Amino acid sequence: MIRFAGLVGAALLVATASFAQQADQPVLKGEAAFGDWRADRPGVRRLIRPEDMQAPYVTESVSNGPGVVERPEEAKPILPPGFSAEMIASGIANPRVVRVAPNGDLFVANSKDSQIRVYRLAEGSAVPALRSIFASRLRRPYGIAFYPPGDNPQWVYVANSNSVVRFAYRNGDLKAQGKPETIVDKIPRKSHWTRDIAFSPDGKTLYLSVGSYSNVGEEGMGKEPEGGLDAWVKSKPLGAAWGLEDGRADVLAFDPDGKNRRVVATGMRNCAGMTIQPATGALWCVVNERDSLGDNVPFDFATAVREGGFYGWPWYYIGNNEDPRRKGERPDLAGKAIVPDVLMQAHSAPLNIVFYDGKSFPPDYRGDAFVALHGSWNRGVRTGYKVVRLKFRDGKPTGEYEDFMTGFVVSDEAVWGRPVGVAVAKDGALIVTEDGSGTIWRVTYDASRS
Repeated sequence: MIRFAGLVGAALLVATASFAQQADQPVLKGEAAFGDWRADRPGVRRLIRPEDMQAPYVTESVSNGPGVVERPEEAKPILPPGFSAEMIASGIANPRVVRVAPNGDLFVANSKDSQIRVYRLAEGSAVPALRSIFASRLRRPYGIAFYPPGDNPQWVYVANSNSVVRFAYRNGDLKAQGKPETIVDKIPRKSHWTRDIAFSPDGKTLYLSVGSYSNVGEEGMGKEPEGGLDAWVKSKPLGAAWGLEDGRADVLAFDPDGKNRRVVATGMRNCAGMTIQPATGALWCVVNERDSLGDNVPFDFATAVREGGFYGWPWYYIGNNEDPRRKGERPDLAGKAIVPDVLMQAHSAPLNIVFYDGKSFPPDYRGDAFVALHGSWNRGVRTGYKVVRLKFRDGKPTGEYEDFMTGFVVSDEAVWGRPVGVAVAKDGALIVTEDGSGTIWRVTYDASRS
């Protein structure tokens, strides 16, 4: 890591000083919503609609990965009035998904070190009373789920890059008591490797997301599948890809024992995070869309997943926008790609989502969702690197989202944090992981501070 403390401090001062001026601004729409990190701060709201989509190549496609700098001791995320963040842990190689066990323990996938960590916090505190390595020698673990859903799970399921395994579990276990049992195997592991998992509310269905192999099917996927397109279309789900992309860019479903594999939805380039909406029982995905079409094309998104739905990849995006790199290949799919529910700035890289069902935040947060944006690499000026709040009304998304947790970007060249995981703790706090500096945060609300 590069040391960049001066710039971090300057960025924090600028953001804090301008927060009050930004919090009451109107919702940013159209091109006004296509800003960069310099316009980000808690309270800034955006509404991006399908008709706001620019044509491809309006701007040049660039490679602009972040320089990750050392987090200075005084640097903290910036939050709305009344909220504060305390650090739970730091120095973790690659903290990714975080999930909360029924007893309140935090299970964290430390993907680079191939392990699952557990943190048990002291009551009302960010201080871990206990910490442990629950399981190790995994293969880039990411998604975590407890089964059956409810207060008394018997198993912890873990999604490796190439499989789903489970460990026998009883509430309060800090270490796995036995070897992992493989439930789903032969999952393609290369390229997009972030496999998330979730169970349906009734516990009968295990969902698994599998991202694409390539950006837009340019590697290992010819214009037509072996045996011809007509035969493929008749035997496969709508929008299914082939070659090295066969079984990828999909959300899959299984019985809890790993049997009865089926395809739930296709055409999702990389559904890197899944969750169940408590109010409706619907499965939601956050999706990283494709690269190299310009700074603002196409939008990333969050969406309820429709059974049998096709979301466009690789031929179309955000509805009926045809990718010029695959132009004319699938006219049969024109008009069949679903428009997602919530559109976000292109290249924001959403990695995880959770619905807020706690009671410690203000009442208007209940039923909304938090999404962790890992941040752009394929954009001239950075976007993402924050946690946003998706607004819902009566269980339905309004399409609007609001900056909630910012302050991770230092300058046009450097960042100290890259949010990945979001979860709601048993006490209603929001738990956030970020893999730039390898930290875990506990976000709480106190009305007296607002």
